[in-house]
Amino acid sequence: MPETASAQPIAIVQPAARRSRQARVCWGARVVTVGGDAPVRVQSMTNTDTVDAIGTAIQVKELAQAGSEMVRLTVNTPEAAAEVPHIREQLDRMGIDVPLIGDFHYNGHRLLTEFPGCAQALSKYRINPGNVGKGDKKDKQFGQMIEAALKWDKPVRIGVNWGSLDQDLLAGLMDANNRRAQPWEARQVMYEALVTSAIESADLAVRLGMAPGQVILSCKVSGVQDLIAVYRELARRCRYPLHLGLTEAGMGAKGTVASAAALSILLQEGIGDTIRVSLTPQPGEARTQEVLVASEILQAMGLRAFVPSVSACPGCGRTTSTTFQELAKDIDDYLRAQMPVWRDLYPGVERLKVAVMGCIVNGPGESKHADIGISLPGNGESPAAPVFIDGEKAMTLRGDHIAQDFQRIVEDYIAARFGNGNPAAAKAA
Repeated sequence: MPETASAQPIAIVQPAARRSRQARVCWGARVVTVGGDAPVRVQSMTNTDTVDAIGTAIQVKELAQAGSEMVRLTVNTPEAAAEVPHIREQLDRMGIDVPLIGDFHYNGHRLLTEFPGCAQALSKYRINPGNVGKGDKKDKQFGQMIEAALKWDKPVRIGVNWGSLDQDLLAGLMDANNRRAQPWEARQVMYEALVTSAIESADLAVRLGMAPGQVILSCKVSGVQDLIAVYRELARRCRYPLHLGLTEAGMGAKGTVASAAALSILLQEGIGDTIRVSLTPQPGEARTQEVLVASEILQAMGLRAFVPSVSACPGCGRTTSTTFQELAKDIDDYLRAQMPVWRDLYPGVERLKVAVMGCIVNGPGESKHADIGISLPGNGESPAAPVFIDGEKAMTLRGDHIAQDFQRIVEDYIAARFGNGNPAAAKAA
């Protein structure tokens, strides 16, 4: 053994176990468990006007088919509350049983009381303790929302946001901080206000009759380090299920990278039971992009598997041809497009690993590590593409139709491996 080698094996790293209670978010026979030993769930939110029942139902369907396991709606006016049952009906007619979450601010106590159809059609209520009421009205209006949750047997999310924090609570903590011999930094007081608001509101909900497992907490901020600090403390102080999300993450690469950085660190530490990636859509970009990013974070962390993974080399001077890039994209797009059908036809297909490599340096090796892989020829290499299946070279493709031939091989492999004698799968294949 080389002198530099360790006498002990290098530890295999995995996300820490979560220690939260488990909530249940239901619609009909559909039950989405949150927390405990349940998978980390993906959540998203519509950006349609909830008054537009058809448009909202269509977007909810798109988000659900993209992989969102719960979808939140803005319920801000009597007109919006009146349309929630119609949105639920539209979804049920389309066979979309994804649970809906009502996002309430300022007037939720009235809307849940005056529109029982809305209260019943929703599967969970989001309550922001920073704007549920002021002064003497606060506990009363908060209590009315909890009363509705108890009446209709719905879980709640106590969602604190540093953009709408309880100012009375913050002012009290600031005053107490000024009396300290060594005052905390202002940002640390803000952290304390977020955590205190969430836990005190959750504890109040439990005193009013909510089961502890049916109360989910979140403390949204827009800074990566701030989110990590707040959620570490929140997880230390309570066992309520936690919803993670970097609020106002931003657009495109900035929002994606910031969300991935913050959420991945917390998930690795066993913190977080549901996640949302709050991306501002690029002009013309589908709302489903935030679901895709959230799913990719969980899959990259090894916490979930949603779609077959496609490994592809980044390209270099050996691979000036775009063939491997185009094939990798075509295969990835194809696999994602098929997943709404394949989830039922081919159980386990989401764990498939495909490799599309661009030259002989790493191509054969990477392809052998995948379930099925292809090593395309680089510059100056023989115009041949070996295909590896389950670690063994199975064939070599040549000619002008390598991409099409490889896609058919992938389709046949999936049908053979994951069909499991399913007649519908065999017929589809």
